[in-house]
Amino acid sequence: MTDKTQSHDSVPTPAELREKAEATREQLGQTVEALAGEADVKARMRQKTAETREQARQRAVQAKDKAAEALRAAQDRLPAPVTESTTQAKERIISATATVAGKFREKAPEGFGDKAGQVAQAARRRRGPLSAVAVVVLLVLVRKRRGRGRR
Repeated sequence: MTDKTQSHDSVPTPAELREKAEATREQLGQTVEALAGEADVKARMRQKTAETREQARQRAVQAKDKAAEALRAAQDRLPAPVTESTTQAKERIISATATVAGKFREKAPEGFGDKAGQVAQAARRRRGPLSAVAVVVLLVLVRKRRGRGRR
């Protein structure tokens, strides 16, 4: 009886063999899935592309925020006369643009007037960046003028 118990412990039963085979199949399936995932280059490239695109978008937002902050800081440092000059220059540019657009509509062939209107609308939508450029140009001009006065 003792020998039978010992031999029973060393030889697995069919149920134990089935369980072991099922566990091995499960592990093998997981390993195959992991290897297939590693081998799927297209999926990995899509994932990497999406990650890179999101990082670039975040950097662009940060750069835009920093630029807006720098613009506000530059505008805060400007003396009142320069700010007034900038505002007046901006208004003159808008007025001149409208005048030129009107003349262009009168003399341009059919269809060109529509494009000029689209360009004028685009300029109106981008007033902020145009204002920023005007401020920077005025700052440069003021610094050059002050530099000449010191000589």
